[in-house]
Amino acid sequence: MVLQCGIVCALNNRHRNTLAEIYKNPVPASIKWADIEALLSALGAEISEGSGSRVRIALHGVRAVFHRPHPQPTTDKGAVKSMRRFLTEAGIKP
Repeated sequence: MVLQCGIVCALNNRHRNTLAEIYKNPVPASIKWADIEALLSALGAEISEGSGSRVRIALHGVRAVFHRPHPQPTTDKGAVKSMRRFLTEAGIKP
């Protein structure tokens, strides 16, 4: 399922920039979790709170659980790589 232009073209600049940051090499460690959540919402993902800092996400039939970073708002490199894999499985690429 390739949705590259259909959905990605409908994103605003901030969401497109966040998506580009997620796919950037080397992996940045400066992406704010709030920006990732905003991108996922714009893509139509279902986001629900789990226990503790867990966040359940479903997008185009693909499901994953992530940990919301705390106390810092930025997402670590490992979580960014996991998000990249999740988005790729869901058919989302910049």
